[in-house]
Amino acid sequence: MISYIIRRILFMIPTLFGIMVLNFAIVQAAPGGPVEKMVASLTDITGSDATSRISGAGGSDFAAKGDIKVGDMASSYRGARGLDPEIIARIEKMYGFDKPPLERFIQMMGNYLTLDFGESFFRNERVVDLVLRTLPVTISLGLWTTLLVYLISIPLGIRKAVKEGSRFDLVSSWIIIIGYAIPSFLFAILLIILFAGGGYVQWFPLKGLTSDNWQELSTFAKIGDYFWHIALPVTAMVISGFASLTMLTKNCFLEEISKQYVLTARAKGLSENQVLYGHVFRNAMLIVIAGFPGAVLRILFTSALLIEIIFSLNGLGLLGYEAVINRDYPIMFGTLFIFTLLGLITSLIGDLIYMFVDPRIDFERRDV
Repeated sequence: MISYIIRRILFMIPTLFGIMVLNFAIVQAAPGGPVEKMVASLTDITGSDATSRISGAGGSDFAAKGDIKVGDMASSYRGARGLDPEIIARIEKMYGFDKPPLERFIQMMGNYLTLDFGESFFRNERVVDLVLRTLPVTISLGLWTTLLVYLISIPLGIRKAVKEGSRFDLVSSWIIIIGYAIPSFLFAILLIILFAGGGYVQWFPLKGLTSDNWQELSTFAKIGDYFWHIALPVTAMVISGFASLTMLTKNCFLEEISKQYVLTARAKGLSENQVLYGHVFRNAMLIVIAGFPGAVLRILFTSALLIEIIFSLNGLGLLGYEAVINRDYPIMFGTLFIFTLLGLITSLIGDLIYMFVDPRIDFERRDV
């Protein structure tokens, strides 16, 4: 098993590098980078005012006029007509675009090896600090959503397997299909309309994770205020997230129930619950349990994205969305690196959980 873990870890390096190369190339080819964004905002500003604004945005000293090299690409920026080429060169230097793309990529990956993800272009804060500040919000949503999804899906999936073909199975299947077909952000909008002052009642707050006077509340009041704020976001994520896990649980149980050892257990006189939870449960739950780390990661970094935007929750999803809008490359690539690394590690953890649940699996004979 140790050799398998080492191979998987070594395999993560080229995978992570390849993902970063691909995304770096795509972003470089996309129009509207940070330099163009700054140039566009300065098209109506000239002279010392533009220089002052650049210095304020970058927060750093620039080279003297004689040291600045104005590249041929300066005039290629949209909206750059009439803007002093020296100012464009300063903007390029401020964002590091005075260097070739390959050099910038090598420098970026070198910094990432020391966990230096740089500083945000437009927030003037370290990317690590921004991630650490917003990560608890995303984790909070993801953990509660995952917990509720599993608490709902597993009993429901078992019940559907036992009652296959019954009216309960049919009705619940229709509910699951509806939940699977409608995206979580549409449920979120519907919940806002119905319960957050969007046209009917206002039982829940519209944004934020806590109230403005949260620090003044007692301990129990703080807990209640917290759950009051996450009720709608978590509900929207759970509704759209339990469908696939429910059907997976049902299919796993149906497959196990039809096997010979179940018929043997029943022939010995065991009750249905003893057969179901004493014999079938462990084998049927292998895939479900092994997929737990991946499910957490998907909920954290996919489902939470639009939910955070809709409910104005200051999490990683909202941070990433604002970074894309503002072309804040340090945040974009820094979070991509972190998410990809977490995804690869989570995949490995899922395999290890699979092994502990089912000792029959031999990792030494598996390929990467």
